[in-house]
Amino acid sequence: MSLAEFDGARDIRAAWLAGLAPDPRQTVSEWADRHRVLSSRGSSEAGPYRTARTPYLREIMDALSPSSALERIVFMKAAQVGATEAGNNWVGYVMHRAPGAFLAVQPTTDLAKRLSQQRIDPLIEESPVLRALVAPARARDSGNTVLAKRFPGGQFVLTGANSAVGLRSMPARWVFLDEVDAYPGDVDGEGDPVALAEARTVSFGHRAKMFLVSTPTIRGLSRIEREFLRSDQRRYHVPCPVCGTLQWLKFERLRWPKGMPERARYHCEACEEPFEERHKTAFMDPANGARWIATAPAEQIAAASAAGIAGFHISALYSPLGWQSWAEIARLWEAAQGNDAALKTVKNTVLGETWAERGEAPDWERLYERRGPHRLGEVSEGVLVLTAGADVQRDRVEIDVWGWGRGLRSWLIDHIVIEGEIGTEPVRQALSELLLRTWRHPSGSELPISRLAIDSGDGATTDAVYSWVRAQSRDRVMAIKGMRDGVVTSPVDGPSWVEVTERGRKVRRGVQLWSVKVGFFKSETYRFLRLGQPTDEDLEAGSAWPSGFIHIPRGITSEWVRQLTAEQLVTVRTRAGYMKTEWQQLRDRNESLDCRVYARAAAWLMGLDRWDEPRWEQRELAFETPRAGTAEQERVVPADVSPVRVAPGQKRRQDWLGPRRGRWI
Repeated sequence: MSLAEFDGARDIRAAWLAGLAPDPRQTVSEWADRHRVLSSRGSSEAGPYRTARTPYLREIMDALSPSSALERIVFMKAAQVGATEAGNNWVGYVMHRAPGAFLAVQPTTDLAKRLSQQRIDPLIEESPVLRALVAPARARDSGNTVLAKRFPGGQFVLTGANSAVGLRSMPARWVFLDEVDAYPGDVDGEGDPVALAEARTVSFGHRAKMFLVSTPTIRGLSRIEREFLRSDQRRYHVPCPVCGTLQWLKFERLRWPKGMPERARYHCEACEEPFEERHKTAFMDPANGARWIATAPAEQIAAASAAGIAGFHISALYSPLGWQSWAEIARLWEAAQGNDAALKTVKNTVLGETWAERGEAPDWERLYERRGPHRLGEVSEGVLVLTAGADVQRDRVEIDVWGWGRGLRSWLIDHIVIEGEIGTEPVRQALSELLLRTWRHPSGSELPISRLAIDSGDGATTDAVYSWVRAQSRDRVMAIKGMRDGVVTSPVDGPSWVEVTERGRKVRRGVQLWSVKVGFFKSETYRFLRLGQPTDEDLEAGSAWPSGFIHIPRGITSEWVRQLTAEQLVTVRTRAGYMKTEWQQLRDRNESLDCRVYARAAAWLMGLDRWDEPRWEQRELAFETPRAGTAEQERVVPADVSPVRVAPGQKRRQDWLGPRRGRWI
């Protein structure tokens, strides 16, 4: 309203009465069915929004309405069940019917920008009532940016959980925390991002609402599981099409003949009769009796109700027809058998359940007994790439060289100890010479270390490590720093530039440092060590080695194997009363486990996890058996570089490692 349009007492009275007006009785689901239009930019089903398509979301959205007394709504769910769209409906409702300060948090600021462009902008553009309230971004003084949308009576702000500044930017009555299991454990040293966001609502008292949504991750670490277990734990109960018994869908009751996932049927827990997925639309309809029922103990339900907390859980078994089918779920489950990483993904993203890590240390004696058949210092037939991990101690540097093949099968190739402090010239020289060393492949080719990851040290040795790394090629040597996992978004993060001291002078961008989530690779290593070894009969019958199998050579000491199994994952209670998992040492020394983690991080950074079949075939071509008459020649096969032949005694050219294009992968 311009100054010329202001009509004194009349407009003041109108504004005063508007402020006194109670919150509307219309619910979020009613608003969405009337006003929401889905855009093809962010939805596979463009057009008017229909809550009946995902009926389990109605009660959740209505709990977000101002007319509901609930203050904290928790949604632990599978991927792609419509949770984010329910949150977006809430955003649109607040803009139109209950204006106020609204804070939405994504795991990172980049994801917040992506959500704004792919979901929030279409939400406003496709809904006429919102388009009239939020000025276009191109308009002067519109208050409409990528991360902030101003509307009459309020403002919508998007931020990332990795930004403490964004989390404390303003008081907020409404707070939407999406994918909370991907939030960092601590943001900029200021504490838990969920707690920081919650602090924004204090001034609004009981009128504030928080909506916490996420696909769960690891048991004991999952934020959304912790929040759900504090709630009344509601499950969506549906009637059996045969006997009418109400029940919530459990994966163990989805059954099918082995190898025939297309015949998956759900078996009623009361009458045991199977029913087909085509009945899903009918049995999920509230008109037929489907409803949310709290499943927590009675005293916990009462406590959650008194605190204004409600928790909802849903799996992909409820996914509407045309989305994720029971047959697809059965197919994913069958394909994941024998692969803990794939099973973890299915549990988290399909069943909406946490994954329980098996953190106990494998039996070192069993591993020691199964050594072989290759010997320490030898390269086996399946090895196609070498990486190394270096653990820096005060008086020595320990290096393990690992070979990698298809399916992330790995072989310990060599164990090297360089005595002395890393700051001394002999140790630095020995490390540099290690990068020039090669190991002979059964084909006759010579394999160098494609990438070496070295621990940045304990403070006393850090500058010396940085100095040596600075003198090496960034394509082959990476300085790393071990980090606690928190909620793992990427096993290796970075790089970040760190300051180094070189000859008494500080160099601001001296060396690149990579952060490694060591717990992630420790869990993976122990998972791989538990894989069963196929018998000779199995191999003769054509059975393959399990993906990830770890081969330990003859010639390695029992002490090395003990160090490889020197830690275990345990669950502990924090001072704040929360449960968390952490890795604890069982023995004084764990160098071989650390070296394994560092070499694995180097392999991950090279992209071996993402190599497809053509890429592995291309690598194998570099190891073809040499032609007759050339056995005396040496073939050096660096990573992703064509073989180079060098006659005995001939000095290698300076470019023998090949042209420096991109990374060593």
